[in-house]
Amino acid sequence: MGAARCGGREGGDEVLRALARPVTAAILTLTTLFGYAPQPARADPGVGVPPRTRYDSVTTIAWEPCPEDERTQCGTMHVPVDWTRPYGPRIDVSLARRPAADPSRRLGVLMVNPGGPGVSAVNMALDTSFFNAEVSERFDIVGLDPRGVGRSAPVLCDQKLVDEKPSPLPTTEAEFDAIATFNQRLAADCSARSGPAFHHADSVSVVRDMEAVRIALGEPQINFYGASYGTLIGQLYGEFYPQRLRALVLDSVMDHSVGVDDFLTQSADAAQDAFDEFIAWCARDNRCVLRGQDIPAMWAALMRRAAAGTLVDPYDPPNRLRVWDLMSSAFSAFYDPQWYSFAHYLKEASQSKPAGRRGRMPVDLTPHSFPAVVCQDWSLPVGGFTGYRDRLRALAARAPQILGSPLALTAVAGCLGWPTRPVNPQRAVQPAAGPVLLVNARHDPATAHTWAKQVAGQLGPSARLLTYEGWGHVTYSHSKCVSEAVDRYLIDLRLPAAEASCPAIEPEPYGVG
Repeated sequence: MGAARCGGREGGDEVLRALARPVTAAILTLTTLFGYAPQPARADPGVGVPPRTRYDSVTTIAWEPCPEDERTQCGTMHVPVDWTRPYGPRIDVSLARRPAADPSRRLGVLMVNPGGPGVSAVNMALDTSFFNAEVSERFDIVGLDPRGVGRSAPVLCDQKLVDEKPSPLPTTEAEFDAIATFNQRLAADCSARSGPAFHHADSVSVVRDMEAVRIALGEPQINFYGASYGTLIGQLYGEFYPQRLRALVLDSVMDHSVGVDDFLTQSADAAQDAFDEFIAWCARDNRCVLRGQDIPAMWAALMRRAAAGTLVDPYDPPNRLRVWDLMSSAFSAFYDPQWYSFAHYLKEASQSKPAGRRGRMPVDLTPHSFPAVVCQDWSLPVGGFTGYRDRLRALAARAPQILGSPLALTAVAGCLGWPTRPVNPQRAVQPAAGPVLLVNARHDPATAHTWAKQVAGQLGPSARLLTYEGWGHVTYSHSKCVSEAVDRYLIDLRLPAAEASCPAIEPEPYGVG
C-alpha cells in the first residue's frame, strides 16, 4: 500500500517507509481512470463531488525555492478542512514543483503520489532519480503532500504511545479488546495534537485538494502517476474529474472494492507467494547463504522462539523479536526484494542467543497518519474477537509461513474501535472514460496482482494491464521494460498491447538490480 523504493529513499513516517529499509527487525509502524472524453463530475455525495464543492476562493500558491534544491519550487496553499464547507476553516497543504528540464518540449504537469499512506509526495518531486530522463525533460513534476502527511498539516502522535501498539495477533478476547482500547487512546492523542486535518484525512478530500492545485496552476489537464496507495487517489481523481486528465498511470494497484475477507485473504496470498518465491530463489542461486537448508523448518523454529520471547534481534541486540516483528521483517524484505540480505538475517537470527532488553531513547512526537487515512477510507468489520480469531486461523492455513499480510492485518486491527466511521468506504470504481495504464508485478507482496486484474475489470475495456513477471513493489523502479512502457504512454499516449508483460529480472545482492 505504498511505494517502498520511493518511500525508502524519500523518507516519510508511515508503513512503507519502515518496509523499505534494509532488512532489520524494525516493527512496522503500520505503507485507473483516464478521461479523454469530457464528462460532467458526478453529483452524488456518496459517489462523486457534491454540488457544494467550490474552488473559486482557492486560487493561489505561494512559491519559493525549496531549501533542498533551489531549482525546485516549494509552495503552500490554503484549502478548506472540510470541502463540504468551502468557506470554513482552512489548513495549509504543501507541494513541490520541479520544472521540465526542456521547457521547449514541455507537455504539462505530472502530479505524483508515492503511496503509504504517509509517504511524502513533495519528497518524490524533489527526487531527481525516480523518473527516467525523458519524463523529467517533458513534464513539470508536482508532488502534493496529502493532508495529514509530510508537510501538509501532518498527523502527529505521542511516540511513546505509538510504540505501545499491541500486536495485531491477539490470542484472547482480552487482547482483542486491548487493541480497540489502544486505538481509541491513539485517536484521541493524535486528534488533540494534529488539529482538524486528523478528521478529514480521507482520500476524497485529498482528491479535492489536487483539483484546487490544478486550478491554481492554470493547467486545463494534468497527468498523474500514483504508486500503491497513490493508485486509490488516482482512481478517485479520474472518476471525479475525468475531463481534467490527460494520462493516468496506476503502479501496484489498490482495489478499493474488496470487503474485509477478500482484503485479508488476497493480500495474505500475495505475501505467502512472496515467501515462496524467496525459497525458490534460494534453491537456485548459489549465493544464497541458506542454499540447501530447509528454510520452512528454520522459519518455523524462529517463529517458535519468537512466540516464546527468546529470539534476539540479530541486528539490534539485545532486543527480542515477537512473532509480529519476524513476520514484518520478512514482508519488508520482499519489497525490493532484498533476498540476499534477508537470507543473512535469518541465518544470524537462528544463531542468536537470548539476552535482556535495551531501553529506547525517548522521543516526543512522531508523524503517524496511517490509521487516520485508512480508517476513513476502509470499512473492515470483523465481528468481534471470534470473527477475528477465525479469520486469523484461516489466514494461517492459507499462508503457513507469513500467516497473513502484515500490511492488511495492521489496517484491520488498526481500525478496531476507531471512534469515527469511514467517510470513503469501499466500492467498485466506475468504468473508465478513456484509456488507462495499470502496471503490477506478478509477485508483489503488498498489492496483489489479483487486485490489478480486478480493478482493470472494473475499469472496463479501456483499461490496459501491463504485468511485470518478477518480484517487488512499485514496478516502475524495478523494471526498465515497465518504466519505458510507462514513459511511452505518458509522452505519446501509446498503451502497450493487450496482455503485455515484461520479463522478470533476478535481484542482485542487497536489492541492487
